[in-house]
Amino acid sequence: MSYNLCIVEMTSGSANENCLGWAARDPSGVLSPYEFNRRAVGSDDVLLDIAFCGICFADVVWSRNKLGHSKYPLVPGHEITGTVREVGTNVKHFKVGDHVGVGTYVNSCRECEYCSDGLEVHCEKGAIYTFDGIDVDGTVTKGGYSSYIVVNERYCFRIPENYPLASAAPLLCAGITVYTPMIRHNMNQPGKSLGVVGLGGLGHLAVKFGKAFGLNVTVFSTSISKREEALKLLGADNFVISSDEQQMMALSKSFDFIINTASGDIPFDPYLSLLKTAGTLVLVGFPSEVKFIPGNLILGMKSIVGSVTGGTKQTQEMLDFCASHKIYPEIEIVPIQYANEALERLIKKDVKYRFVIDVGNSLK
Repeated sequence: MSYNLCIVEMTSGSANENCLGWAARDPSGVLSPYEFNRRAVGSDDVLLDIAFCGICFADVVWSRNKLGHSKYPLVPGHEITGTVREVGTNVKHFKVGDHVGVGTYVNSCRECEYCSDGLEVHCEKGAIYTFDGIDVDGTVTKGGYSSYIVVNERYCFRIPENYPLASAAPLLCAGITVYTPMIRHNMNQPGKSLGVVGLGGLGHLAVKFGKAFGLNVTVFSTSISKREEALKLLGADNFVISSDEQQMMALSKSFDFIINTASGDIPFDPYLSLLKTAGTLVLVGFPSEVKFIPGNLILGMKSIVGSVTGGTKQTQEMLDFCASHKIYPEIEIVPIQYANEALERLIKKDVKYRFVIDVGNSLK
């Protein structure tokens, strides 16, 4: 990956001190304590002491080399919040003591049309991921299961005052992943109808955003056990067992939007039948394949679209929106020593709804 980035001007050597972390050493994915060095703070960089880091399924995928290109030792984690300890001489937007966050990527070319439009995650040369990417100095990036991180200020986000740092962590991946397509496809029109498929880390935030936008929200799940929480805890308007054909047929052509947050392989035709004319089905999960009858898309002028996380401008916008509307992810806070068990529970879908590691108080 080549970038036409300026040479980083070093303003301090303090960032070269040992960074404590937890890393996977091989495809078993088992994490254990690990010490390494971060790069020195450059003139445009922010150094933040990590307070919390959310656990995302990407941490499982990369630590266990599911995609075949993981570089070990691998320190996962890309839902990072903390406090600024040091800033470079050119940094304008942050100061020591600020509460900040870092999401799924820490750099991009800054020159292509997508970077220019604030869509850095779609950088033509490839955004540099927060962990297991190749940074500007040639080193492999290491994520938030660690004591601190150094990031160019462009890829750092202000956590609004009085918004809990633990709650902010999942917003930096799970939150922005559902917020981005909702804004892009105008899913913020009060009175419109939204279906949410799956009720995990992403799905529960899609419900919260939908309600904040004034939508009528229906949760689709295969598990009746989630009904109570969907309706009472998260505030959904309706709950439907997706395997019940009668319930599904009764909702034919009644949804403006559907977000599929599930990564399992599901039949898509039943959901296309639920969309109104010109309705939109968004995929943010990663099923192994998508199958549907073309007529179910063509007849009714419907759309199936995909989306990943968002750009820097929209991420900051989402954080501010959550603060102003008092939207908080449902989280379970765990110490770093519990990370391996948390990842196993995540695989088993045994979490309501996002694990967050208390890095600041447990990583010593």
